[in-house]
Amino acid sequence: MNSFQLDRASRKFLGVCSGLAARFDVDPLLVRLSFIGSVLLGFGFPILLYFALALIAD
Repeated sequence: MNSFQLDRASRKFLGVCSGLAARFDVDPLLVRLSFIGSVLLGFGFPILLYFALALIAD
């Protein structure tokens, strides 16, 4: 099983969304849009999850 890695080449901020898109082989735009939607509906919890993934990812 491959580990999750940040995508520093095509990143916008920290590379978490582009890394997730590369890991699951989906379009990075879809991951970014779903992240924005989850932030709007999740009351800030997805932002904490984003920074946690940025800290623990390779």
